[in-house]
Amino acid sequence: VLNVIGNRVTHPGWWGRDIADVCQAHAQFSCWDMNDPNRIKLLTVTESDMQFREALDLSSRLVNGCLADLTGGADHYYDWRGQRPYWAQSRFYKCTIGHHAFYRVGLRGDGM
Repeated sequence: VLNVIGNRVTHPGWWGRDIADVCQAHAQFSCWDMNDPNRIKLLTVTESDMQFREALDLSSRLVNGCLADLTGGADHYYDWRGQRPYWAQSRFYKCTIGHHAFYRVGLRGDGM
């Protein structure tokens, strides 16, 4: 997911021009939605959580331009265990990592 954020920042568009804008763009990352069940987890996590510390490390790499892109330039993703979103119907599939399918929707599908 961090790769999607980084790829969107690298190729600014309707989703924003920097990390904060991209992360908080309307209806893009559900953790920011007031009704999302994961929002309370986001707001109450502490550095005692090992996964949170790992997320901090990875996000630091993103900010410093040192995060390897495992998605092949993807700028969208979805949890493939749910319904396939309309935008993924004719877009450029890149890869699947865990429960997420990654796509290149913006610009060209080749990651450029």
